[in-house]
Amino acid sequence: LQGPCRALLADLSGGKAGRMRTANAFFSFFMAVGNVLGYAAGSYSRLYKIFPFSKTPACDIYCANLKSCFFIAVFLLLSLTTLALTVVRENELPEKDEQEIDEKAAAGGKSKVPFFGEIFGALRDLPRPMWILLLVTCLNWITWFPFFLYDTDWMAKEVYGGKVGDGRLYDLGVHAGALGLLLNSVVLGFMSLSVEFLGKKIGGVKRLWGILNFVLAVCMALTVLVTKMAEKSRQYDAHGTLMAPTSGVKIGALTLFAVLGIPLAVTFSVPFALASIFSSNAGSGQGLSLGVLNLAIVVPQML
Repeated sequence: LQGPCRALLADLSGGKAGRMRTANAFFSFFMAVGNVLGYAAGSYSRLYKIFPFSKTPACDIYCANLKSCFFIAVFLLLSLTTLALTVVRENELPEKDEQEIDEKAAAGGKSKVPFFGEIFGALRDLPRPMWILLLVTCLNWITWFPFFLYDTDWMAKEVYGGKVGDGRLYDLGVHAGALGLLLNSVVLGFMSLSVEFLGKKIGGVKRLWGILNFVLAVCMALTVLVTKMAEKSRQYDAHGTLMAPTSGVKIGALTLFAVLGIPLAVTFSVPFALASIFSSNAGSGQGLSLGVLNLAIVVPQML
C-alpha cells in the first residue's frame, strides 16, 4: 500500500522537487501519528469492549485487545482508502500522449503493465544516482530491520537482565521497550516536519541524509555501551533476586530509542522523494521507480 500512496503523492506534486520532498515528509509525519495512536490503543486494557465478541474462552483480554486493534485498523484502512480514491483527483493523460507512449512501448517490445520482467529490466536503464540511492537504501535497511525486530527483546534481556517466563524483569523490559518506541515515534513525528527546513540549512536533503546515517551508525554502536553499563550496574536484593537497572541505564536506553527517531524520519521520507525526483528527471514512471526502490528495502528484510 505504501508504494502506490507515495507514487500518487509524486504524481500530485506535478514533477516539482520541493513538493515531492514536502509530500514525503508529511507522509512520514502521519506514519508517526499512526504509530503513536497504535501504541495508545494497545495500552488501553478495555479496548476489547468495543468488540465484545472478540473475547472468547480461547482468547483472553490481551488477545481480544489485539484483535480489536486489527478490526479498527481494517476499518480505518478501508474508509481512508475509499475517501482518498473518491476525493483526490489526478490530471488524466491526454489521449494523444497516451497513444504515443503505447506506440513507443510497443516499438521497444515492452508491455504496458510493469510486470516483474519490466521491473528487473528497468534496473539496466537506471541512471547512476538511482543506483547509488538503491545501494545506500539497502545498507540503511540492513540496519533498521534488526532494530525493529529485536529492540524490545534487547531492552528486556540485555538492559533489564530478564529471561522469558522467569520473573517480572523480562515483562518490565518489554514495557520499557514499548515506551522507547513511543518516544521514538514522537520524535519521528516532529523530525518529519523539520526535514525540509533542516535540509535547506545544511545544504540539501542528500547531505542531511548522509549526516544522519552516521548518527544512526553511532546510535547502533552505543547499544553495546548501554548493554555493558547495564551489566556492570546489576543490583540484587537481600534474597539474591536481580533488580531492575538503575535510573541512569534506563534513561540512557530510552534516550537511544528517542534519538533514533531522527534518522528514521529521514529514512521514511528522503529516499522516496529522491527516487521520485530522479524518475521525473529521467522520464520514467513513478510507480516503476518506487517499485525498484522497494526492492532495495525488502531484500535486506529477507537477509
